[in-house]
Amino acid sequence: MTERRAKLRFVLEIGLAANSFIKMPPAGGRKRGGTPMCGICGFISTRQITKKQLKSMNDTMVHRGPDDSGEEIFPAAFGYQVGLAQRRLSILDLSELGHQPMHSQGYCGAPDGSVSIVYNGEVYNFQELKKELSDYPFRSNCDTEVILAAYLKWGISCVERFNGMFAIALYDRRKQAVYLIRDRIGKKPLYYWLDGENLVFASELKPIMACPGFSGRIRREVLPRFLYQQYINAPDTIFENVYKVEPGGILRFALDPDAAYAADAPEYAEGVSRQDRGNGRRVRKWKFWDIKKVYRECMSEPVTDYGQAKAELKELLKKSVASRMIADVPLGSFLSGGYDSSLVTAIAQEHAGKPVKTFSIGFSEERFNEAKYAKAVAEYLGTDHTELIIDEQEMFRLVESIPQYYDEPFADSSQIATMLVSQLARQQVTVALSGDGGDEFYCGYNIYENVAQAQMLDAAGGLVNGLCSLPGLRQAGLMKKLPFRVQVVAQNREKETKTQFCSPSYIETAHRMVPGEALNCKYPMESAYGVDNWQIRRMLLDMDTYLPGDILCKVDRASMKYSLEARCPILDRDVMEYSFRLPHSFKYEKGVKKRILKDIAYDYIPKELLDRPKVGFGVPLDKWLRGPLREQLLDFADAGFLKRQGIFDADYVSGLVKHYLETGDAGPATGANFSKVTWSFFTFQQWYEKYCG
Repeated sequence: MTERRAKLRFVLEIGLAANSFIKMPPAGGRKRGGTPMCGICGFISTRQITKKQLKSMNDTMVHRGPDDSGEEIFPAAFGYQVGLAQRRLSILDLSELGHQPMHSQGYCGAPDGSVSIVYNGEVYNFQELKKELSDYPFRSNCDTEVILAAYLKWGISCVERFNGMFAIALYDRRKQAVYLIRDRIGKKPLYYWLDGENLVFASELKPIMACPGFSGRIRREVLPRFLYQQYINAPDTIFENVYKVEPGGILRFALDPDAAYAADAPEYAEGVSRQDRGNGRRVRKWKFWDIKKVYRECMSEPVTDYGQAKAELKELLKKSVASRMIADVPLGSFLSGGYDSSLVTAIAQEHAGKPVKTFSIGFSEERFNEAKYAKAVAEYLGTDHTELIIDEQEMFRLVESIPQYYDEPFADSSQIATMLVSQLARQQVTVALSGDGGDEFYCGYNIYENVAQAQMLDAAGGLVNGLCSLPGLRQAGLMKKLPFRVQVVAQNREKETKTQFCSPSYIETAHRMVPGEALNCKYPMESAYGVDNWQIRRMLLDMDTYLPGDILCKVDRASMKYSLEARCPILDRDVMEYSFRLPHSFKYEKGVKKRILKDIAYDYIPKELLDRPKVGFGVPLDKWLRGPLREQLLDFADAGFLKRQGIFDADYVSGLVKHYLETGDAGPATGANFSKVTWSFFTFQQWYEKYCG
């Protein structure tokens, strides 16, 4: 890499380190403690990791929690140490009493200090739970202490009672076990590194990378899927022996592997998985909430009356929004002008005693600009609206910062827009409501219409595929002469991936870029949902993969870059589970997507303000990659550099990039979406240069 670029990156990183504190309240303006939106990390290790080293790990996440930090190391059984650390963004009960790590009081026969916790997130029903736990000697008004009390009374099954978003690490001295717990839908991240008989965990990869002894070997087999999907889905990560706790998952690390844990819901236990074999019987994982299981259970109790369903769903949404408006810091709402964000904002405005602060960004290129629609909705609702119109250069300036905050390769370019609106909101508020989840749970994406059409044409596609496979026609290349949409349906013969459409050549390209054994670029798991309707199956698949792996990861990293908490009312436990009880026709009927959500939105906002085609927020990847990023891309794709790097097929990738720079992007409707795969490659190399180069 050039000296000029090296100097530029150095200057940039200095700026990024200070970025989190731009336009934030003075350091002395808040007391520490309270309900945290933050970052956590820690370890269970026989190695001697010092408190200074633990603090260094913790401080890599200062952007997640600028208000407070805490680090403690405890001697444990069998030669282990347990380290717990947290960076805090204070939201509720801003007193010293919420400081973490937090230790339990004497309760249910357990002595003081039996359990310690570090925790990232919000348990929105903690006040209700606190009433059930009224005999606990509470010292604070934060949900962290409620989690401790609940665990002491109900054991690890207490998480089934929590309604919220959370990543929790619990150290139980009585059991000599540590539990890692992640919320139902994966709103909050939680990584772990298994190193022999040791475990390190964190909200992001940076603390793990900063842990003494971490080697950071790239896991090559995930890369083709990343190049295709543009994210890495749980439980996988970019590193060998590093994994994500799955949404709705619990991991138990037993310092004494011979101990019995009858109360830990063994009926859920999956035994020792592939990634846990090095730990023998120390590690066990299970799910307390699984979309496949919960969907089947909820569908057994359907709500068949549309009027009843609309009224009950509306009340659940109102309750969910109200609970997410509880904060001791300023709160606002993202407002794109679409159905989901508009509905959430409308309910928030109905609940608030004053105009809700709303935020939207627009694009200077008119055909991509949706800000005017958001402004119209804001004016109708009477919110205190802030709008920022940005140009291409303002978006481009964020490209260099992507690996600093997305510390695992991530290539969904909408991350840039999400960072911009988060930055805008953070200038006035600390908490922002979001409409995420509406598309996946209520059939909002255009792909769902394509899926329905493909199911109707599946039999015909099989006939076309068989015809094109005849020797003479195969040699003549008939399949490639057919329209792209016909090719996709005709070649879609794998029953486990029926709803996942793309050109086979696109997947072939991703695999050729990284030689050797690789994960399937698609998710071969659709039969597990047990539904024949392709739309429903694809929605469930997106809830399992795309929503936590892409959408929620994008929002978490973008908002936490600016120390902003994003809350998602549509992903409330009760709202999610109620959606599973609704007949599919309540969500999609005669081409109308999100039918029931739209009807609820019309109770608040005139139809003419909402009923419009979705524009989206365009990022000119092709223009950037072939323009201002061209030199950097050529450096990343240099055959000599790739051979030294030892990850990609040097000659193939170098040729692919040069061909793309000469010809440009053929577009997604052709099966030759070169800018997408090239952007995925670029973001990986950008990430690699920062953390591994």
